[in-house]
Amino acid sequence: MTEYTGPLTTGAKPRSNIARFQPIVLLFAPLIAILFQVYVSRFVEFLGFLDLPLLVTVYFALMRRSPMAGMFLGTAIGLVQDSLSHQPLGMFGIVKTLVGYFSGSVSQRFAVENSAIRTLIAFFFYFFHQLLYWILLRALLGQPGDFSPPRELVLAILNGIVAVPLYRVLDKLRDRG
Repeated sequence: MTEYTGPLTTGAKPRSNIARFQPIVLLFAPLIAILFQVYVSRFVEFLGFLDLPLLVTVYFALMRRSPMAGMFLGTAIGLVQDSLSHQPLGMFGIVKTLVGYFSGSVSQRFAVENSAIRTLIAFFFYFFHQLLYWILLRALLGQPGDFSPPRELVLAILNGIVAVPLYRVLDKLRDRG
């Protein structure tokens, strides 16, 4: 009675669509995204708006359809990103842990193979990530943060648009067997 199966939901078997990846993909896709974030944005400044580690975290959490897997992946990606950036250690770890957990939770309810849904999810989680990072920066470290909602909405739209082709590339790396 409480189960709704419409075009956005996964239906009666939400666990059957769990994507499998080779361990090498789970290791190198986030590592490449982190290295891109840390180093390429230093040399090509207009690409600084992309948050590829976040998009990769959201993708793998969505495809694994598990809040716990998303949480652990978000923690690992966030801590590696913290260690390679000039940010305080642990901040990205905390934020990406929550993003991974909530992404995995969302994937249990919605059919996340749809490009429009993926765009909206990437948009939402980028904005959520930036807002949560700003809140934690002010609350935990007492530092003023740079958070402008209109700018963050535009950047969230851009990251949502970039997520679609990125997710299609990552879809090709899934285990089909």
